Amino acid sequence: MRYRYGWTLLGWSVLVACASEQAVQPVGDYVETPATPVLEAPPAVPGRYAPADRHKVARGEYLVALLACGACHTDGALIGEPKPDRALAGSRVGIAYINPLGNDRPGVVFPPNITPDVETGIGAWSDMQIADAIRAGAGRHVDRRIVMMPWAGYARLSEDDVSAVVLYLRSIESVKHRVPDAVVPGTETEELFVYFGVYRSR
Repeated sequence: MRYRYGWTLLGWSVLVACASEQAVQPVGDYVETPATPVLEAPPAVPGRYAPADRHKVARGEYLVALLACGACHTDGALIGEPKPDRALAGSRVGIAYINPLGNDRPGVVFPPNITPDVETGIGAWSDMQIADAIRAGAGRHVDRRIVMMPWAGYARLSEDDVSAVVLYLRSIESVKHRVPDAVVPGTETEELFVYFGVYRSR
């Protein structure tokens, strides 16, 4: 059986469903499940930052919690089952960005690992690359926007705030966790995913 998952409404509610190869049914068969909108940011690790930077790191931790980064970047949080040992380490539950009512095989992205792991996270990224991802939604090599990253809301963060977030992310525990590759529209996937968006009346 192939799994497909529901529609995330304003307020972080997520609809989850299991469907067969039959035609898509307009939300009738979907079951609501709560996402996890706010998570505590994982603590910084002493020794990963200079003592003189402790206030800046604390500011970054505060901002990451305030901006709810863990709601997408923590495995399981999108379906209300966050895994504490994978805090900010990326999600194997993806986010579809195509209308669920008319697309049986939507495009799906998987929130990446933003811990400082070199192989699967942002450990090999420069400070500028991380800052560009936060404020402009730019991928590491600036070849395209990061789909679903709410960068437009972060574009006005001050230089000091972005710098604090970058320093904090470099200061947390590295977690080796590789997320699936993005799925282009029209492609079958066996991975779990939610629909992200809102309905609007005519």
